[in-house]
Amino acid sequence: MGNTGSKLKRDRQPMPAFVEEALRSANLLADYRSRPEYQQNDYLGWINQAKKQETKNRRLQQMLEELDKGGVYMKMSHPASAKQ
Repeated sequence: MGNTGSKLKRDRQPMPAFVEEALRSANLLADYRSRPEYQQNDYLGWINQAKKQETKNRRLQQMLEELDKGGVYMKMSHPASAKQ
């Protein structure tokens, strides 16, 4: 899979159905899509790389919490995504 039409230097990670479902259920899909491409890709790569489903779920939960809170990316400050 290439990165045609994207500014990413890495291949774009696929979004698993359980991640999309969780984003929709938590009403955070718009928050996810408002993040820069590299963050979207990094979150998915990080979740996809986990071998155990429980690890994938834990990472997914962290992503959801960060998107909900805003201003945080991978436990680091990200002022550009801060919510008013």
